[in-house]
Amino acid sequence: MLQFIDKTALNYANIFGYQDDLKLVGKQFNYLAAMVYAGYFFGQYPCGVLIGRYSAQKVLGICCLLWGLMVLILTQCHTFSSALAVRFIMGIFEAAVTPGLTLMTGFWYKRSEIPLRQCIWYSSLGWGGIVGSYISMGITKLAPNTQPARWEILFFILGGATMIWSFVIYFLLPDVPSNARFFNHREKLVAVHRVAGNDTGIKNKHFDRKQAVVAFWDPKAILLFISVFAAAIPNGVVNSFSTIIIKDMGFTNTRTTELKSVGDAVQIVALLIGGTVTLNVRNSRLCTATFFNVLCTIAAACMAFLPRSETWARLACFWLVNAQSVGFTVSLVTISSNMGGYTHRAMANAFVFTAYCWGNFAGPFVVKPSQAPKYTSATIGLL
Repeated sequence: MLQFIDKTALNYANIFGYQDDLKLVGKQFNYLAAMVYAGYFFGQYPCGVLIGRYSAQKVLGICCLLWGLMVLILTQCHTFSSALAVRFIMGIFEAAVTPGLTLMTGFWYKRSEIPLRQCIWYSSLGWGGIVGSYISMGITKLAPNTQPARWEILFFILGGATMIWSFVIYFLLPDVPSNARFFNHREKLVAVHRVAGNDTGIKNKHFDRKQAVVAFWDPKAILLFISVFAAAIPNGVVNSFSTIIIKDMGFTNTRTTELKSVGDAVQIVALLIGGTVTLNVRNSRLCTATFFNVLCTIAAACMAFLPRSETWARLACFWLVNAQSVGFTVSLVTISSNMGGYTHRAMANAFVFTAYCWGNFAGPFVVKPSQAPKYTSATIGLL
C-alpha cells in the first residue's frame, strides 16, 4: 500500500500546483511519472540477487526505508532534473517489493490458497489509492499559499510513514516459515510440510542454469510477458493521470480526490471477486483474467465515444478501467503456483516485471495535455 501511494504521489501533487512550482513544460511531467518504472526495471536484477542471497525480510525492510527517504528528498527537488534523478532512484528501491512478496506467498500457502491471498495483498493498491485520496482531501483544506507547499506536505507525510513502517518489515515480517519467530520448532515443520505438495520448491541460494533456460523458453512466461505489457499501459495512465482526467471533467480539487477513491474501491472489489472465483472454480484463472480485461476494454471504448456531456457515464467507465489489476495479479499467481523450481519462478518473475515496467513507462506518454479534456490518445492507450 505504501509503495503504491509513494510512487503515484505525483498524481495527487499535480492538483496542488506541482507542475507550476517546478516550472515543468511539455512532456516533463510524463517523464517524472514514468521514470520510477525505469528505476524499477534496472533494479530488478540487483534486488532479485539480494532477495535470493539474503533474507527477503531484511532486503524489503532496507529498501522500504530508502525509498521512503527518497520521497522525503523529493520535497527539496525544485527542478526537473533533480526530481527526475530522485524518482529513478526511488524506483530502484521499490523493485524489491512486489517480486519479493510474490515469491514469499508461494513459500507460505498451498497452491489452492495462493490466488485469493495474492489478490488480497495486491488489493492494497486500491486501499493505498483510497488512503492517498483522503490524505490529499485533507490537504486541500489548507490555504494554497501554505508554507511548506501543499505538495511538499504530502511528500513529508508519505515518506515519513514509509520509513517508520520499514522497521516493522525489517524486524517482524518472516520471509519463510522457518524464520517465523512466532512459531515453535514443530509449527515450523508443519508450515513447511503443508506447502510441500506445491512442488514449487523452497527458497535456496543455488542458481540452477537449467531452470533458467527452461524459464526463458517457457510458453507460459512468454504469454504472460505479452499480456502484462499490454495491461500495464492503461495502468500507467490511471496511476499517474487519473486526477487530471477526472478534474478536467469539471470537478473541484476536493471532489476530484474523493471521486478518484471510488475507482480504487472498484479495484479492491474486482480483485476480491477475481480471487474468490479462482479459489472456488477449478481452472478458472485465465478465464477470470480475460473477463476483467474485456470489461476494461469495453469501459475504455465507452469512455472514448460517449459525448462529453455524459460526465457521470464517462466517469463510471473510467472507474471500471481499474479492474485491469485482476489480469496482472493472475499472472503473479500463475508464477507462484504453476511453475516449479525456485530459479524458474525467479526468472519468470523477472520477465513479468520487465513487461510491467515497460508498459507502465509507456503509459504516461499516451496522455497529451494538449488533448484535454477528451484525451484521445490516452483513451486509445486504455483500449
